[in-house]
Amino acid sequence: MPNRRDSSGIDTESPDIDVACVTDGRALLPHRLAPNMPDTHPLEPLASEFLLSADRLEACPRDDVVEVAFAGRSNAGKSSTLNRLTGRRQLARVSKTPGRTQLINFFSVNEGGRLVDLPGYGYARAAKSRREAWGQAVDEYLNRRTNLVCLVLLMDARHPLKPYDRQMIDWCTGRSLPLLVLLNKADKLKRGERKTVLRSFETEVPPATRTLLFSAATGLGAAEAVAAVREHLSREHPGGL
Repeated sequence: MPNRRDSSGIDTESPDIDVACVTDGRALLPHRLAPNMPDTHPLEPLASEFLLSADRLEACPRDDVVEVAFAGRSNAGKSSTLNRLTGRRQLARVSKTPGRTQLINFFSVNEGGRLVDLPGYGYARAAKSRREAWGQAVDEYLNRRTNLVCLVLLMDARHPLKPYDRQMIDWCTGRSLPLLVLLNKADKLKRGERKTVLRSFETEVPPATRTLLFSAATGLGAAEAVAAVREHLSREHPGGL
């Protein structure tokens, strides 16, 4: 039986579209942008398709388009965040067992550029030798990838700034790489607690660090996060390609 479609032709029963976010014929994010956000497709997710997975730098696609990479502890919700920002429920595989992202996963954004899901750190249930291999692959990607224009760092808003998180922040600061921090699972905090967490966090990170309260589950902060990532994807290739 054909799936239902609205008046614009959008398939409202597609497993890749969050039906709750389909409005006026477009798949939208549930929160409006702040007035100073870019107005290019401001409410639309970053429509993307899976490209490939790589276990080492040499297996990565050519670095001829800009990339925004997502990093964080294995239980920070990277896969759910990617699904929220792209408007796809299963673009990035979500598991109840943290640490299942064991390769560098690349996603082509329809508007241009790529999103890159890096293996999580600090929790993965795998052999030590395998974790070391992931670490080497991530280190090589971060240090040698010439088209990386931004790092999105996911943290649990209830337990931010673990040692690995601080190392990633220091790494970005030392290389002048733009950093966007998403304090995920903020929906689990009361409104007053969110403000306190954000203020405290901002006193402990470099002033140039952009930080958003976020929830992959509810969409809190999703529109602002999409706008920020879209802005970086619109930048010119650092190598001038």
